[in-house]
Amino acid sequence: MAIEQRKEVTDKLNSVPVKNLRELAKLLSIDSRGRHGDIVMRLIDQDMGDIDDFIKLKYQEKVAARRNEIISDADLISELHKVESIEWGVVQGQLDSKIQREYVRRYTQYDELIQGVQRQLHREITNYTIASWYNHWSTVLIEDRISLHVNVVPTLKNIAGIDIFFRNCPFDLKITYLPRNYDLTRAIEEPHALARWLYEHQGAQRFGADNRFYVVVADTEDITQSWRLKRDIGLLSQSIDRFLDTEVVTSDDRIAFVYNGVAHSVICKTLLITR
Repeated sequence: MAIEQRKEVTDKLNSVPVKNLRELAKLLSIDSRGRHGDIVMRLIDQDMGDIDDFIKLKYQEKVAARRNEIISDADLISELHKVESIEWGVVQGQLDSKIQREYVRRYTQYDELIQGVQRQLHREITNYTIASWYNHWSTVLIEDRISLHVNVVPTLKNIAGIDIFFRNCPFDLKITYLPRNYDLTRAIEEPHALARWLYEHQGAQRFGADNRFYVVVADTEDITQSWRLKRDIGLLSQSIDRFLDTEVVTSDDRIAFVYNGVAHSVICKTLLITR
């Protein structure tokens, strides 16, 4: 087995919980005892098709359980359409520092603190929670659509820098909006340039230089309303399926970018969906 193929199989197996690994080993008549790493080593030379089929089946079962036990896709989409506006109010990841800066360390009188919280903070936290909720569940629907595609093998547990394998290439899946000041025409004509921009302008705390599969949504009439497009699952599904049906991964997908003076080289696929 070639080194690259061996790493790919290892990454796929590492994304499978040990309980499922033992199940896979038994199905293939392989010793299922020991720790996660022990089982991976015994499975690593097995047929990749068998491994892919097993992972896909387990992911399908996971999605089916969510749909049956928590909420169906149709009901979830209906709930998402109840959101009338998105206002983050608080920068993601900075809620505690905002409370400390603008309330805890600002007010010395208890009554003034309570009035300040009721007047402003309550609304900001409510808006932040709604925006986070909307972002999470709309992303779940999109990720499921991608992960269930025939040309995709999903991960079954968190593994750093890998969410899916598309055409057997590992990718970190990122679903985002077109940056407000980014030229739409350029984004359509030069998706590599858009991807490079997204890599180079990512936050320092969440920096990553892994292969990425970007799904970027944009409302061409009003970029501030792009969030509404994230719940248009019909339109999104058509674009996602068409892209995954026809795209392949080649050396042309390699891009170079610089972050904090350090050069990086990655494989990146970019799907821009507009309305």
